[in-house]
Amino acid sequence: MNFMYSNLMYFLEVLLRLCLAFILGGIIGAERETENKNAGFRTHILVCLASALVMLTSEFIFKIYSDKVNLDPARLGAQVISGIGFLGAGAIIKEGINVKGLTTAATLWTVACVGLACGIGFYMGAIISTVLIFVALLLLKGLRDKFRNSNNISINIITKDIPGQIGAIGSVLGKYNINIGNIKIVQVEDDENILLVLNLMQVEEKSMLNVIGDLKMIEGVCSVEQS
Repeated sequence: MNFMYSNLMYFLEVLLRLCLAFILGGIIGAERETENKNAGFRTHILVCLASALVMLTSEFIFKIYSDKVNLDPARLGAQVISGIGFLGAGAIIKEGINVKGLTTAATLWTVACVGLACGIGFYMGAIISTVLIFVALLLLKGLRDKFRNSNNISINIITKDIPGQIGAIGSVLGKYNINIGNIKIVQVEDDENILLVLNLMQVEEKSMLNVIGDLKMIEGVCSVEQS
């Protein structure tokens, strides 16, 4: 009877840990899903669930063999922390001069840590971390955008579609210590020209006349307008 009771309690404990990892991973993944990220709802659930399973397996092995050999119950969990970097790297995309996916890569690494906490039974840490992660992703997004856009200016440049043109534009902006936050390339009706939509970061409004003037001096640039 005691044997059956202990096995039932262990089964319920395993079920609780895995289900909690499933739920907490899903909460974080749902936010990424709403942002239309490649690593979304299902990916975060699987990462969190797998991490919890690794810790449960490590604990299981330790309970069985700890009296026979010297074992470190944290060893498998440490491999998850290092190994998740490969999955996170796949979420990072470089588009021209921009790098995207850093936040998603970070959430994958973090959700793996949440899964490890669930797997070892550290429920309080897992739940509190999930709440804080969700706050950082969702509630702080507006604050981040406010800081980013405080001194940002968008300009539209119509230029000839020739090699090295973006580099020439970047050189002019670099002279004024202006960073490009985002760049979008749009093909216009005229096949010879392209439209560059640039989001410039930390720009002083008073310097924009000089910046636009220098951009217009670049060979092949047809027009420069502040939007």
